Amino acid sequence: MSSLHDTLRRRVDDGTVPGAVGLVARGDDVEVVTVGSVDVEGTAPMARDSIFRIASVSKPVTAAAVLALVEDGRLALDAPVEEWLPELAKPTVVRTPSSPVEDVVPAERPITVEDLLSFRAGWGFPDDFSLSAVQTLLAFQQDGRAPYLQPGPDEWLAALSRIPMVRQPGAAWLYNTCSDIQGVLVARASGSTFPDFLAERFFKPLGMTDTAFTVPEPKRARFTTAYTPGENGTLEQADTPDGGFSRPPAFPSGAGGLVSTADDLLAFGRMLANAGAAPDGTPVLTPTSVSRMTTNHLTAAQRDASALFLEGQGWGYGGQVDVTPVDPWNVPGRYGWVGGTGTAAHVVPPTGTVTVLLTQVAMTSPTPTPLMREFWASAAEGQGLSTW
Repeated sequence: MSSLHDTLRRRVDDGTVPGAVGLVARGDDVEVVTVGSVDVEGTAPMARDSIFRIASVSKPVTAAAVLALVEDGRLALDAPVEEWLPELAKPTVVRTPSSPVEDVVPAERPITVEDLLSFRAGWGFPDDFSLSAVQTLLAFQQDGRAPYLQPGPDEWLAALSRIPMVRQPGAAWLYNTCSDIQGVLVARASGSTFPDFLAERFFKPLGMTDTAFTVPEPKRARFTTAYTPGENGTLEQADTPDGGFSRPPAFPSGAGGLVSTADDLLAFGRMLANAGAAPDGTPVLTPTSVSRMTTNHLTAAQRDASALFLEGQGWGYGGQVDVTPVDPWNVPGRYGWVGGTGTAAHVVPPTGTVTVLLTQVAMTSPTPTPLMREFWASAAEGQGLSTW
């Protein structure tokens, strides 16, 4: 995996990132590369067990939780969500996507569980961020990278219900917001808290010991500092190990609230590749649920309208599903997503291939960074591990 090491090392040496962890696995064959440091000061070297804010890589985990409740019979894909989320029983929609936020009509039908999973409920971000309803939603969500700044779930959902939807239910793929709604739905339908449900159903059976919504003090020595790109190639500190994730958030964000490690994400990816089974064979999800997660649910027109985020690919439940080989790493069936904090995790279920890239520098747009593309290209050609 020297090419993978060289790829990551170059981006540390040129100051793009202070450090990075790259993991490529196929079955039991796993290679991990660590380069650089946990912060710009170089206080500690990056390690395989370094902890990162994974941002939107949380979304597949949240979708899996919803599907677990479908398996339990607590939810149904075609059921209106208003039974559990009465705040969303009578949403309004802007008359047209470009209409003023005050020009609204009633939703034509109820929002279903499947609408939330496929990101077609009506709230979220399209390619055009200038739309009035999108600007209102964007101001409310504060871009999703600091979930600890959000109000509690009940207050959050009540506030969301007062914002008109951008599109009618089922009409369009819209990014992000549906995952946060899913987190509230999981808590209410399960009778548990969202963090406790994830821990019990996924993190414990999969051995994901470092994945959570907060980082306790004994683990903070492994927690990386977060940055945003500044001017002239500089990096500006966005959060520290003792910062926002040092306490439980009022709003555990299903869209972007988790921290994790490379091996924890490998465990989740292997579960998907193994048709929903934990390493010991214990079923965590059914094969049907995994298939639903990793199958594209969008029409060609919906994919085309969301090119800024999806780049022509599809969307399953909680993550992108590749449907066309635009780039060498875009193999039909490849499933996963990227996080705005500089993270990415993907799985190719037919081959058991899992790739994970963790950095601590935020993306500046929905477009995957050059480092992400370089990592995927290196993984796709590297040493036979991921020749899918």
